[in-house]
Amino acid sequence: MARTLELPNGDVVSPEDVFCYNDYPYRLVWLEDDSHEFALSPLYWGDSGMDIPFRDREALVDQWEVDSKGRMTAEEWADWLDDATTDSRYSDDEVTSLAAELPTEWDPEGGDSDSGGGLRDRLGL
Repeated sequence: MARTLELPNGDVVSPEDVFCYNDYPYRLVWLEDDSHEFALSPLYWGDSGMDIPFRDREALVDQWEVDSKGRMTAEEWADWLDDATTDSRYSDDEVTSLAAELPTEWDPEGGDSDSGGGLRDRLGL
């Protein structure tokens, strides 16, 4: 059985689950470290030095913000991706990569299968 963590909102996650922390998709990573029990790894930027380590669950509770939603439904992730396409913080490559990994069947807003380009084509849809 996979080791799990209860998020401050009550959701229980394992390293396989994707959840929203501070308005971005993350996964749980258990650490074998004397000073930190686990880290939250950003889905696109994981293994890039951007993981956020926590000494324990209480430290996570202290840093849990209003934009942290925990586990989200497929529809909520699709809405998040729609918003990300218009957010200058995210590149098209990042949105494409996230869309492939998030637990959703995402169709970009206003998507038209007969479109002559744009994000749908970059996603291979």
